[in-house]
Amino acid sequence: MQLILRPYELKLEHTFRISREARDVQESLVVELKDGEISGYGEATANPYYGATIEKMSADLTALESLIKANATLEPSAFWQIMYPKLKDNMFALCALDLAYNDLYARKKGVKLYEYWGLDINNNPITDYTIGIDTIEKMVSKLKEKPWPLYKIKLGTKEDIAIIKELRKHTDAVFRVDANCGWSVDETLKNAVVLKELGVEFIEQPLKADDWGGHKTLFLKSVLPIIADESCMVEADVMKCHNHFHGVNVKLTKCGGLTSGKRMLEKARKLGMKTMVGCMTESSVGISAIAHLLPLLDFVDMDGAILLSNDIADGITITDGVITYSELNGTGVKLIA
Repeated sequence: MQLILRPYELKLEHTFRISREARDVQESLVVELKDGEISGYGEATANPYYGATIEKMSADLTALESLIKANATLEPSAFWQIMYPKLKDNMFALCALDLAYNDLYARKKGVKLYEYWGLDINNNPITDYTIGIDTIEKMVSKLKEKPWPLYKIKLGTKEDIAIIKELRKHTDAVFRVDANCGWSVDETLKNAVVLKELGVEFIEQPLKADDWGGHKTLFLKSVLPIIADESCMVEADVMKCHNHFHGVNVKLTKCGGLTSGKRMLEKARKLGMKTMVGCMTESSVGISAIAHLLPLLDFVDMDGAILLSNDIADGITITDGVITYSELNGTGVKLIA
């Protein structure tokens, strides 16, 4: 077993803005686990909000190389349990490693990962396409540039309602909105009434992550469903979000990969919550991994690779929101850069 670390700079088609940051380049780390002629690939992006850097991920993974090799025959969930205590303070690194291990394990079994899990892909949800914060004119231009049946609109500005009203003039597509912790309780309740009339499906994480009193109020009073993101990072958070949110958006980088993410989704479904997986502007390495969780999801935001001008891998393909799997086994990834 070889551990190979590949840092990349992923260039975005447009400056990507949310309520707390903007970027034109996304740093990313691809982990390759190579066993003979077979390789598995995983990915995690750098993220200043969560303290995730390429340097720290690389250092922490390199320090575990001998442990990784010593446990290379384990089933993925058992492998994750061995690695978690060593990487519990660096979940992004654990994610990249876990994705690579799941990919490798399924390839060695000669199956696609969703087949290994025994999942039925016949009713997969389609993915939205994200419009980042910009001037209203530029947001309209981005929407027109990419006709899509389902959009996720980043909000958290002083013009949020004006943005949605203007975008609605140019498409009949379903909208979802993500305020990235940028609203208050009263603002959310008022906005929800207007947004529902404008064809918005749900609101993602309007309040600060730790405002549990506010989350409860929105859960009881909002006319639109409220989906947790920043409030649902790891497995224990699913139960905390129960009866405070109508659903959860699981990010693989935050929870430590496919193994833990799958458990979170299964737990949420048992609790009667809506399930979603989101992306962090990964390349097709990370996005292709997300695709294998689709049978467990009500919603998905896996447009990261579409937002790039220099994707580094082949994997799943997306046409008008519909995901088609690669012919390759595992997660179906092949590096091209």
